[in-house]
Amino acid sequence: MNNTLKVIGGSAHPTLVNEICKNLGVPPCSVTLDTFPDGETFVQINENIRGRDVFIVQPTCPPTNQNLMELLIMVDAVRRASADRITAVLPFFGYARQDRKDRPRVPITAKLVANLMVAAGINRVLTMDLHAGQIQGFFDIPVDHLYAAPVLVKAIKERVGDDLVVVSPDVGGIKMTHAFAKAFKAPMAIVAKNRVSAEEVQALNVIGEVEGRNVLLVDDLTETAGTLTAAAGLLQKHGAKNIYAAVSHGVLGDKGRERLANSPIIELFATNSVPQAHGAKVTTLDIAPLLSDAITRIHSSESVTSLFDIRD
Repeated sequence: MNNTLKVIGGSAHPTLVNEICKNLGVPPCSVTLDTFPDGETFVQINENIRGRDVFIVQPTCPPTNQNLMELLIMVDAVRRASADRITAVLPFFGYARQDRKDRPRVPITAKLVANLMVAAGINRVLTMDLHAGQIQGFFDIPVDHLYAAPVLVKAIKERVGDDLVVVSPDVGGIKMTHAFAKAFKAPMAIVAKNRVSAEEVQALNVIGEVEGRNVLLVDDLTETAGTLTAAAGLLQKHGAKNIYAAVSHGVLGDKGRERLANSPIIELFATNSVPQAHGAKVTTLDIAPLLSDAITRIHSSESVTSLFDIRD
């Protein structure tokens, strides 16, 4: 095996790919990505990668199906070019919300996508803040699961301070909220919600004391910002002072940005795991150093556990 690592980027997030390579001190591997007139994806690796340790960086964010298919085709090209090991670096794993059968006759698409990735030839996955941690078990290959909390907590402490109540916008996010509350040495609260549709959320009640306090809403991802803005509106009615929010993945569309702009949320902290994490009130934090460190450790067969630590 040639011990040199190679980083190949798809078209989903070229800015993040370049930042990762800059941190690693290696140039991105030359690759041709094109689309035929009928919509089919074409990939050609323009460098020798025989025997190399290859890392393919491609968040499966919108357009999700296009980015996922491009990833699978890149993997096949790399495998047929005789790479020694293929690690898929997925800062954001699409389809993660379809992780169980919550109604009759529906697929478990997260498991299907995991199967597709393994079948394509991926040997290892590096990802961050899966919507449900048990998705790691959907893969029959090693998965390194990073957390954005160290990056988010550091930035929030610098900008907001420690005087916070950390709030989960729904009961499903209690574990993540507890981790942030522990980092800030702050109390917790929960907003009970009812999902009306894929884009509409009704906040019902607040469990915990928020009156006269600064509030930090935390969630793994936001897309239409329905959950966050509904929770913020209810918290404001319950007397919360300044309302902030933090998410690992800001998969924001136009509707989400508009809702945020018109909401009581002062600032939304999000990582650059996806290119959609921008807009009014959005502060984007760089995770390229975190991913670069993880790539270096995986390449050198070192532990990535220390990357989970939240340092002051």
